[in-house]
Amino acid sequence: MMKPFRSTIPLEDALAIVRDAIVPIARTERVPIEAAHGRVLAATIAATADVPAFTRSAMDGYAVIAADTQNASRDRAVTLKLAGRLYAGDTSDRGDTITSGVCMEIATGAPLPGGADAVVMVEDTSIAASAEIDVFAAVRQGQHVVRRAADMRQGDVVLQPGVTLEPSRVGALAAIGIAEVEVFAKPVVAILPTGNELVTPGKPLPPGHVYDMNRYTLGALVERHGGVARQLPAVIDTPEAVREALDSVNGSGSGSESNSSAPVDLLIFCGGSSVGERDLVIDALREKGEVLFHGIAVKPGKPTAFARIGATTLVLGMPGNPTSCLSNAYVLMIPLLRAIARLPAARPTVVRAPLSQRVTSPRDRLQFLPVRIEDGKAMPTFKGSGEITSLSQADGYITIPLETDVVEAGTPVDVTLY
Repeated sequence: MMKPFRSTIPLEDALAIVRDAIVPIARTERVPIEAAHGRVLAATIAATADVPAFTRSAMDGYAVIAADTQNASRDRAVTLKLAGRLYAGDTSDRGDTITSGVCMEIATGAPLPGGADAVVMVEDTSIAASAEIDVFAAVRQGQHVVRRAADMRQGDVVLQPGVTLEPSRVGALAAIGIAEVEVFAKPVVAILPTGNELVTPGKPLPPGHVYDMNRYTLGALVERHGGVARQLPAVIDTPEAVREALDSVNGSGSGSESNSSAPVDLLIFCGGSSVGERDLVIDALREKGEVLFHGIAVKPGKPTAFARIGATTLVLGMPGNPTSCLSNAYVLMIPLLRAIARLPAARPTVVRAPLSQRVTSPRDRLQFLPVRIEDGKAMPTFKGSGEITSLSQADGYITIPLETDVVEAGTPVDVTLY
């Protein structure tokens, strides 16, 4: 017999419960810097040497003694003898030295020769003879020169633990000679579909069955938001099968990365969280752990559940209907996963557009309505929680707040893009 919901909680309360239950991941691993983009740093990075390691030219031009150029101008050139050439990559210990009245051609990044204290840009010079250079601009001491350790000194902290390694930070690691770095491990998210009716795509579809799509939708989102998706075999609708899956989840399944045997940080059930006679997940979760909530005042996605097993394994019971599952993945799973991974909150792209048609909404539930952007308007695609076209044709969703039963055509709405 059916077991109806006794109550639901507001989405804000559900999010607060989720936040309170989060334990950020503590496992770490070392990765090469070419694989470090998007990872979260787990250890302090300090400069291993002075940067730059030598005093160098900031311009193409001529290394000089600044005092030799003090009277130079466009009307009155100062002529210096050319002593040689220095290129980027030349060693700074070659022993090159200049004296008063002498200059040396130098490329950007090349080490400044001994005796020199400034660089004249090549634009302010001309070749007077085979071994002489005319200088048309005065330079001051230190001009167009980058001193040793001007950027950082050996031991200076470059990056602190907890920062996300964006491309610029990966480049900074390379600049100080770091080849691999300690980062927090990616959370392992086990995805466990439930239902006798599920069939793996590519296999024949018997009458009364459906292809299992939620595991692929969720898996793609997990990978996008810093986790490792561990796909588990679908569970049939028996109490024994659900209990066995819960007991074995930390050692089962196969992942796309080498940490397929790592403990599960988040378990997601797809289906089985509703109130039908054969929805067995909630009873199993109560038996094995603690159900923190079951039922949210949202549409779609009302039968979502959240639980904890043991000290660290969190469980999301997601609705089996595809639109409900995707909706709650964006609203609950992504914030939860990113917090476990120590990543900053997601910043989805939001566009504003007028609604193409009048829509209704239940006053007692917050609604997430899938829409597509067409001709500059937000066009609803929702046909029902189980309708695939609600997802395949949608570019994002709009949020219709509680106590709102109608949104008229032409109303400007914010579309959160998928």
